[in-house]
Amino acid sequence: MKTFKKHPLQLLIASSLTALVACGGSSSDSGGTNDSSDTTGSFNLAVTDAAIDSANHVFVEFSGVSIQPADGEVIEFTFEEAKQIDLLALQGSASQDLVAGEEVPTGDYEWIRLHVNAEADGVSDSYIEMTDGSQLELWVPSGSQTGLKLVSGFTVTANTGADFTIDFDLRKSVVLPPAQQIGGAILKPALRLIDNTASGTISGSVDGTLMSEQCADPATQTGAVYVFTGADATVSDVRGTESDPMTTALVSEVEGGYGYEVGFLDEGDYTLAYTCGASADDPEAEDSLTFVGTANATVEADTTTEVNFASDAEASADAL
Repeated sequence: MKTFKKHPLQLLIASSLTALVACGGSSSDSGGTNDSSDTTGSFNLAVTDAAIDSANHVFVEFSGVSIQPADGEVIEFTFEEAKQIDLLALQGSASQDLVAGEEVPTGDYEWIRLHVNAEADGVSDSYIEMTDGSQLELWVPSGSQTGLKLVSGFTVTANTGADFTIDFDLRKSVVLPPAQQIGGAILKPALRLIDNTASGTISGSVDGTLMSEQCADPATQTGAVYVFTGADATVSDVRGTESDPMTTALVSEVEGGYGYEVGFLDEGDYTLAYTCGASADDPEAEDSLTFVGTANATVEADTTTEVNFASDAEASADAL
């Protein structure tokens, strides 16, 4: 029987902030009048990561953020000093702020653009360190001109503002095969915008016996949990199609065994499955992965749902 265990959600925020300078088209709305509280709201934006198996670190250097009001000029936040962030350190419910508590005009917005320093120019402002210690320059095609753009509309209100996190799904984003030809890895945008006020977490354990049954060498390969949108979803590898998992989470050693955590999930139903073959999952090809312990879970805001993968390949999620 599959049931659910839920706990209060604790967001682990890595709050190393860079000073921000706001510029652009709405300075007249933030002039400090008595009515400003009705015409502006707080804007917060952080980044997190759905990790990959083949790297020790994935550094991306951010130089600023732009947002586009539905009516008005682009608003830019330019960092006084670029922030080089190790996305691989921001797994599960960990995140790091890019913009915090900035006042912007209330209303609808059309998109968010992340400005990154990630060109194929021989400068390691953005780079990936592989598990063997080697480093590859990480570059975004046309990144210096267009940055990383999310065409995801959102609304800023006077009372609640806007509090978002962008998930960098590195399993889908980092393309390594062409890197052997060009001397660097390509970062293809696979970004997901999450409303922090309506998100929750799924976490749990993976039994060591199950891992021994599925993994050739659990000491070096612990696999990952794949998360699919909707209950009873068909599970598959990452292949660049609609069947792809929405996100994934690495399984790692924790006190007393092995565990995983998937943070920043919108409220709703999900299907989870464990595989030990995640390291062989090519994001641009169809791979044959073995999934075990498929289970359904429901996410609620500010709540952690626990799903455990047992040695009999059955996932359990008991409600207390």
